[in-house]
Amino acid sequence: MPQLKLFVAPGTCARAATIALEETGVPFETELVRIAANQQKSPEFLQLNPKGKVPTLLIDGVPLTENVAILSWLHRLFPDAALLPQTSDPFESINHTGDLAFFAGTVHPTATRITMPMKFMSDVEKSFELVRPNGMEAMMPIMQMIEERLEDGPWWYGAEWSVVDAYLFWVWGRITSVGFPDENFPNLRRHFELSNQRPAVQRAMKREAENVEILKSEGLFRPPR
Repeated sequence: MPQLKLFVAPGTCARAATIALEETGVPFETELVRIAANQQKSPEFLQLNPKGKVPTLLIDGVPLTENVAILSWLHRLFPDAALLPQTSDPFESINHTGDLAFFAGTVHPTATRITMPMKFMSDVEKSFELVRPNGMEAMMPIMQMIEERLEDGPWWYGAEWSVVDAYLFWVWGRITSVGFPDENFPNLRRHFELSNQRPAVQRAMKREAENVEILKSEGLFRPPR
């Protein structure tokens, strides 16, 4: 069994990888990266991940970066955890990768415009006036498509949970925490509620809550705004 350490920060997409690891049931360690202190840009962290981002997963000391790669690798290493649907069809398998890429390349960047608009303008206050509404507008058809997909079952692939659902859980929680309207998305609300009931999600959120308390004690916690 490899030694696993996941570098995380509360509120980030590292939540998806944390949930996936909890679903496997294998032992792993998380290490808090203090984003408010710019620790992700420190020489020590950049040695592990020159991109300066979380999640970063150390596997016996060797780093793996990007959620698509981390989640796919965990699925291959721990097939019994059913992190993605089991299939012997290469085309179906690559479509599962495509679903993860959709979240990483389309849903996630759109969410960032909503949750962290200051990344896109030097004038922080104006970013909330201009970038965030633009992100909300762009997210509406994306979430409507996902809402319609969830008509076929509570999860992305219907009856069975997958790590795609972990990614969706993170996105939905983040955007609604800063005002994305949820009233016209009953399937997404149900998805979020069911996700919160999963023991692996509860364990992941407990880890995150503990890290929030650490950041608060150090004066480094930045609540969503």
